[in-house]
Amino acid sequence: MSYRVEGAVAVISFANPPVNGLSHAVRAGIATAVARAQVDPSVRAVVLTGAGGLFSGGADIREFGTPANTAEPTLRQLIDLVETSAKPVVAAIVGTCLGGGLELAMAAHYRVASAGARLGLPEVKLGLLPGAGGTQRLPRLVGVERALDMIVSGELVPATVLAHTGLLDLVVEGDALAGAMDLAASAQVRTNPSPKARDIPLDQPNLAALCEAARTGLTKRRPLLPAPMRAVDAIEAAGGPFDEGLAVERRAFLELMETPESKGLRHAFFAERAAGKVDGITPATPVRPLDQAAVIGAGTMGAGIAVALLDAGIPLWLVEADQAALDRGLARIAGIYDAQVKKAKLTAGERDRRLALLRPTLTYDDIGGADVAIEAVFESLEVKREVFAALDRVMKPGAVLATNTSTLDVNAIAGFTRRPSDVLGLHFFSPANVMRLLEVVRGRDTSPEVLATALRLGKALRKVAVVSGVCDGFIGNRMLDGYVRQAWWLVEEGATPQQIDGAMEAFGFAMGPFRVGDLVGHDVSMAIRRHRRAERPGYLCSTLPDKLCELGRLGQKTGGGWYDYPEGPRHPVPSVVVEELVRAHRAEIGAAPRRIQDGEIVDRLVYALVNEGARILEEGIAARASDIDVVYLTGYGFPRARGGPMFYADQVGLSRVLRRVLEFSGNPHGDPGFWTPAPLLERLAKSGAT
Repeated sequence: MSYRVEGAVAVISFANPPVNGLSHAVRAGIATAVARAQVDPSVRAVVLTGAGGLFSGGADIREFGTPANTAEPTLRQLIDLVETSAKPVVAAIVGTCLGGGLELAMAAHYRVASAGARLGLPEVKLGLLPGAGGTQRLPRLVGVERALDMIVSGELVPATVLAHTGLLDLVVEGDALAGAMDLAASAQVRTNPSPKARDIPLDQPNLAALCEAARTGLTKRRPLLPAPMRAVDAIEAAGGPFDEGLAVERRAFLELMETPESKGLRHAFFAERAAGKVDGITPATPVRPLDQAAVIGAGTMGAGIAVALLDAGIPLWLVEADQAALDRGLARIAGIYDAQVKKAKLTAGERDRRLALLRPTLTYDDIGGADVAIEAVFESLEVKREVFAALDRVMKPGAVLATNTSTLDVNAIAGFTRRPSDVLGLHFFSPANVMRLLEVVRGRDTSPEVLATALRLGKALRKVAVVSGVCDGFIGNRMLDGYVRQAWWLVEEGATPQQIDGAMEAFGFAMGPFRVGDLVGHDVSMAIRRHRRAERPGYLCSTLPDKLCELGRLGQKTGGGWYDYPEGPRHPVPSVVVEELVRAHRAEIGAAPRRIQDGEIVDRLVYALVNEGARILEEGIAARASDIDVVYLTGYGFPRARGGPMFYADQVGLSRVLRRVLEFSGNPHGDPGFWTPAPLLERLAKSGAT
């Protein structure tokens, strides 16, 4: 906490790295400094700002559920102290100003922001709403429509967009602190005090209609989340007396804190941050350069990886075996950027700047100077052997050699080189330039500095990197195997693809397993099944998806998979061809269809994930249960509000999960050994642990 007086202005600057969270210590420090300014006769005005290039990321959610969260001064008490200050307070906003930080700034009498600042109330992303007056002050400062959009979406808004609202008195191109100090010292502040935000009348005659329209939209878009609805209620209450609206907001905040959705979202928030903490990796672990890259393979995945690297400003070589394949890859990359320009997400100049970093080549001899080479070729151990032998020959000493394999043995691939300590897996998810998850697969010989370098690369690519050990499918696809096998067996037993997808989407998945299969393409999964049947004697799996592929129905790319797509990929339609295929398949295997409830579908698919996740955890493939949750939240569409499969299992109760697993083990259909409980699940369930 810093306090200084310049002229007649007291400058209070608070710091709590990395985001200036409003912890109890910070709140107490600000309160003490404001009180000090009140009794200093030389001070006429106060400027409040955050240190380190940002105002505040909001409340310190590490304090949620602890005595520090409610210790005085609470955030609401601090806000009241600032708002009732006898001397005008000017907030100098730089960087980000979020959540409780923005609520604090709204209590100031004036607000000056740098042009690059971004402001928002993102509490709904944690299953909450602003709990310190945000739903009451923001509508008075920016209007109800904009407040609804900001609070219900939780998205950040540039200061330049808010420049002509009551929220910001001044937006400056330069130093917001200097602008705030000039304003604080001006005659305007001395002679014409600004009204408090709480005293501004909310002039919105159609308030009820706007709020009802917002509720209607939320019912369609976000039916599982209570926080946005409660936020609308609180904003509507802003039409009445301020203190009554404040009471509505506070009651909703406290109730939302106890909802499973908020607990799941808060778990997800912390889980992503914990995933970056890896045994054996410290800030002192050396990191290799990442100035230039090479991508081997210009197919769909290789092109997506290339775009992710170009987006991060990393120059790269793109390698293909022949000119036609290379041209197709370059067209894919250009097409991705052209689509972004068309949607106004990127300027033509920026597109051209990124494409200028791309160097296509047909020979490995050109890429020896790259710091990292990422292989993205066909999922075949023999093909990968050829690639890594070539990389071993041409790459400079110290280069990181990465495979994008989704299932193959990274240790075997490392063995194709004379430098296995430089080899690891970087498993991207399609589309690689969009999906946030990056599974970083640590091989038996992967050195700590290569692993640290891969984590640094993940951060540069704005990915959520999760470290996995080596096994078939790593964390995500190993669990997915059981999930989709159960889905196929459920069809054999009587469910339809659309019923299963509907049940999982009602549970909260972005897409059900059959729609996902059609999106990804069934030829890839068929190759994986063939590999597993060859490598794992006794591996049992329905032959129904193989028969689908034999009909040429490989998914959206062929116009049909489990669904027909007569109007394009976003419009799946139940297929009569698939209905007949399923009917004939059931007759062939002697399966009499039965009526299956949606609850059984959800339990079988989700608990298949949990049971395999418990094995993965016990084997040390994943370092912690929350890492498994992060994989499924960021890579597989698991509903974020449920916290991930392992957190969800804890919330449901492991004893219930175990009971259902044992019930399913009595099902004679499918694989008799599939539902053998994981030993860790059994131990934890019997001991009442999580």
